[in-house]
Amino acid sequence: MKSICILAGRGMYPVELAESARAAGVERVVAVGFRGETRRELARHVDEMRWVYVGHLRSLLDAVKALEVDEAVMAGQIKPSNLFLTRLDAPMRALLSSLPRRNADTIFGAVGKELAKLGVSLSHAGRYMESRIPEEGILTGRAPSAEEWADIRQGFELAKVSAAHKAGQAVVIKRGTVIAVEGFEGTDRMIRRAGKVGGAGGVVVKVAQPEHDMRFDIPVAGMGTLKRLKRAKCSCLALEAGHAVVLERERFVAGADALGIAVAVVSEQGLKDHD
Repeated sequence: MKSICILAGRGMYPVELAESARAAGVERVVAVGFRGETRRELARHVDEMRWVYVGHLRSLLDAVKALEVDEAVMAGQIKPSNLFLTRLDAPMRALLSSLPRRNADTIFGAVGKELAKLGVSLSHAGRYMESRIPEEGILTGRAPSAEEWADIRQGFELAKVSAAHKAGQAVVIKRGTVIAVEGFEGTDRMIRRAGKVGGAGGVVVKVAQPEHDMRFDIPVAGMGTLKRLKRAKCSCLALEAGHAVVLERERFVAGADALGIAVAVVSEQGLKDHD
């Protein structure tokens, strides 16, 4: 019997993944949720669900083992500050102490190795979500202006450099000025910070890391993203083609259109051709 375990973080991603996996013919969908992070409604979309605390590695491994699966997918983010503010159990402290550098790749990679010891493999974070990964093009009724395209090209280049250093995968540019570069706080807080610093008209560009390990993190845009763009009065969002998931796409695009926000899905070559 085909089964999959969702290691569920914040947002709608885990819910949509559960629905997509079921639609793809997966017979048994189970999940491990994190208290204070995962939407409780996810329990209605899976066959079985276990709850653990963020930073409790032993509880996580025990929960996955009890669910009796051989494949897992990480879906949804964990609040970054939890890695510093949450009380960690001894196995997690030992795991973090063993890492010379701590970032999403190293931390989740180490967790992946612990899961592998249980016979559980981590799959691509976009598993069963292929229909939510848009191809290159303009999603909204309004295309970016010439000025916004210039900001997108600048932002794409800068975001790629930042991502290569494991710093952050998103930036905000306004009329050629770098307003904000994503740090450990995450994209949502970066957008909010950019709105306070640069005011209206910021262009948000979000990319994947070069040679990005898609098991641990895939850029996501959804209604929560749109809410932050509105509050920060951003005028445009650009995502990297083939490396981003758009949740609740019809609703998301309709909302962006209503706000006059242009949403583009771009590639490095496509931006060069557009120049």
